Amino acid sequence: MARVSAKKPSTGSAFVGEAAEHRKLLSELGDSQVVQRSLDGDSRAFGELVARYDQRLLNFVYRTIGDRERAQDLVQETFVRVYRHLQRFDQSKKFSTWIYTIASNLAKNELRNRSRNPLVLFQTIKKNWDADHRPLEWEDTAYKPDDLFRKRHLREKVEEAVTHLPEHHRIVFVLRELEGKTYEEIAEITGCNLGTVKSRLNRARNNFATIIAPMID
Repeated sequence: MARVSAKKPSTGSAFVGEAAEHRKLLSELGDSQVVQRSLDGDSRAFGELVARYDQRLLNFVYRTIGDRERAQDLVQETFVRVYRHLQRFDQSKKFSTWIYTIASNLAKNELRNRSRNPLVLFQTIKKNWDADHRPLEWEDTAYKPDDLFRKRHLREKVEEAVTHLPEHHRIVFVLRELEGKTYEEIAEITGCNLGTVKSRLNRARNNFATIIAPMID
């Protein structure tokens, strides 16, 4: 009787399986651990950081400057800077705060550059804000069509009002009300003390209420 030998998996299949297993391992690590893996020469580790923060940073920067294509450029620049200076990251701190700080600084520079040119106006923020990143719920299938229309109209007005906030107010407003960051995280990201953050946020909220009031009368 002929002996049947077990078929060995191809080299390509083994590589794919190994890569999938490695991605799974990285996905189970904390940010600081992934950073260390990248510093230790793991070529896939930085890609894991990009996967974790790419969309989140895009949402944040886009909401801040109101220009999707430019936001994508700034997020790419954020990752370039992170990669170049990864060895400087203090692993006793939160990686999310560090990367948001870099993105925030780039967004602020963008707004300042625009403000120097009177021909450049802030674009209305048109992205639908994700419910899990903010306290406001815009969509609900339980609502009737007329209710949904009114909610969408209100959302558009909120988005428009945000674009009229001064830069230093807009940053803290977006981080707190739309990104759900804590006061402590906002303080680290913006380089301000807690008192300044709370003061700016309070003024931003009052300013926002004044701006949006005539829009929804």
